[in-house]
Amino acid sequence: MNILLSLAFVLCWSSGFIGAKLGAGSASALTVLMWRFLPPAVVLVAVAVVMRSAWRGLTARDLARQAVVGVLSQSGYLLSVYHAIQLGVSSGTTALIDGIQPLVAGALAGPLLGQYVSGRQWLGLGLGLSGVAVVTLADAAAGGGVAWWAYAVPLLGMLSLVAATFLESRARSRVAASVSLTVHCATSAVLFSALALGTGAAAPPARGDFWVAVAWLVGLSTFGGYGLYWLILKRSGVTEVNTLMFLMAPVTAVWGALMFGEPFGAQTALGLTVCLVAVVVVRRGGGRRGTGLTAARSAPEGNRWSRSHGSA
Repeated sequence: MNILLSLAFVLCWSSGFIGAKLGAGSASALTVLMWRFLPPAVVLVAVAVVMRSAWRGLTARDLARQAVVGVLSQSGYLLSVYHAIQLGVSSGTTALIDGIQPLVAGALAGPLLGQYVSGRQWLGLGLGLSGVAVVTLADAAAGGGVAWWAYAVPLLGMLSLVAATFLESRARSRVAASVSLTVHCATSAVLFSALALGTGAAAPPARGDFWVAVAWLVGLSTFGGYGLYWLILKRSGVTEVNTLMFLMAPVTAVWGALMFGEPFGAQTALGLTVCLVAVVVVRRGGGRRGTGLTAARSAPEGNRWSRSHGSA
């Protein structure tokens, strides 16, 4: 995979946690999310009407699957991330909890897909969870007043993203990244607009920092991070995406410390180091089997699996 593409993905995906922090001070999570997705959804749908080639051959089932993937990977995932940050959980800790997605996906690959998970890979999973616990405890100690259950909120979002990744990987047909992004953004725009209108949170505040946060999230996070996520997933498979996801936590933690003065002490550094060691253990533990926690399988492999076992 192209190094520049990977670097751009890490920076853009990490920017989402920073953008959520920027928006948290000016409006509710639903307001920020509605205006994050409504403008790009309008643009993407307009582009789709003009350029229809990528949509040819797609069935109603393909589009329905992409809509469900969008609900899981955008709506469910982002709502939990934004809510956690508004509850006071630091952007770095939220990114770290999100970053154990590859380990959880790999652990579930065994019971759900019948893939082999080695003892070394289970060790890596344990190390990753330990690293998360260390950083979470450090964050809780430094950010007094944050309810203990707030740290479970981003965990729910991470599980939602795991479900979306498995669902996408088991698809029978390949869908262009532009189509996925359009369907996901349109689905999220409709859902978040309905929620915001229903709760009276649709009106944007008359504050410049709100629109700075929205522009940041639309440009860097939605078109940049989210678009690159599905592009790399389709080109290189889940394994490569999952490996890059482990880099989000340290990048976000440093970014959050520099921009917002979030805590970044010895305990946080230790937890991040343990998580990075877990990545090495997991990657080496996969060996030549190509299964287990490194898996979650590439897109072509996922398609072969679905043709022989059925599709979700």
